Amino acid sequence: MGATNLLARTTSVHGKVILITGAARGFGAGLARRFAAQGAKVALVGIEPDEMAKVAAECGPDAAVFEADVTDWAALETATKGIVERFGGIDIVVANAGIAATGFVRSIDPRAFERTIEVDLLGVWRTVRVTLPHVIERKGYVLVVSSLAAITHAPGMAAYAASKAGVEAFTNSLRAEVRHLGVKVGVAHPTWISTDLVQGADEHPVFGPLRSAMPGVLGKTYPVEVALDALEKGILRRDRTVHVPGWVGALKLIRAFLPPIIEIGARLRGNLVAKADKAALEDIARRGAEAASRPVGKGGQADAASR
Repeated sequence: MGATNLLARTTSVHGKVILITGAARGFGAGLARRFAAQGAKVALVGIEPDEMAKVAAECGPDAAVFEADVTDWAALETATKGIVERFGGIDIVVANAGIAATGFVRSIDPRAFERTIEVDLLGVWRTVRVTLPHVIERKGYVLVVSSLAAITHAPGMAAYAASKAGVEAFTNSLRAEVRHLGVKVGVAHPTWISTDLVQGADEHPVFGPLRSAMPGVLGKTYPVEVALDALEKGILRRDRTVHVPGWVGALKLIRAFLPPIIEIGARLRGNLVAKADKAALEDIARRGAEAASRPVGKGGQADAASR
C-alpha cells in the first residue's frame, strides 16, 4: 500500500521545464543532471556562465544557461523571459542559490552579513516573484532550499540562520497563498552536506574548528548524493517539506528547546564560543574584516568576484 501511494504521488518530469538557480555546482548542478537524464528541459541560472556551460553540456540539447544574479531584478526578468522564449514556459522552480558568510555579529564585516541576507532571502523572494506567473500558468511546483540552520541557530551563523529561517517562513506563507491556484510549494532543510560551501566553511580558521566541535549528528557531514536523492524525490512528489536526512524533521518538533540547549552545550564544551569569539577578533586583526568574513566556498568567491 505504501509503495502504491508513493508511485501515485510521483510526477514525471519528462518534457517539463525546470528552472534551477545556483546551478554551477552542488545541489543545482546535480539536480540539473538528474532531471535532464529523465527528459526534462533544464534552465541553469546563476552568476558563473562558464561553470554552468560545463553542466549544460553534460545535460544535453535540452539544457540552456542564463546568466543572472538572483539579487538583480532586471537580470532575473531577462533570464526568465529567455527561458520562456526558449522552452515555452516554466513548470518547476528550484530556488537554490545561496552563500554563507561566517562571523560573529559584533565583528563580522557588515557588507558580508547583509549580502548573505540579500542573496539567501531576498534572492529567493525575487526569484519566486519573477517566475511565479509562469508556474501558476502551468500549475507547477516551487522548491525553496532552506537549511538545518533555519531550525538550529548556531553561533557564528547569524546571517545565514536568519536568512534560512526567513526563507522557511516565506515558503510557508507562499504555500497557503497559491494553493487555490494549483501551485504546490516545498521547502528543503539539508543538514551539513559535502558541497563546496560546507568544505569552504570547514577551511575557515575560526568557524572550521567551531563546527568540528558540534556534537553527534549536528556536526556530521553527509555526501552530496544523500541530499540529491532526497531533493529529487521531493521534487518528483511535489512535497511540502524535504528533510535531509529525515532526523532534521524531528528537530522541528523540539525547536523551541534548541537555543538554550545550544547555549548550554557551548558552555559545557570549554566555553567554546568565547574562545572562537576571541579567535575571530584575532583573525580580523590579522587579515582584515573583509577577508575574514568573505563568503565561503567557490560559490561565495564567485559572488564576491562578481561585485
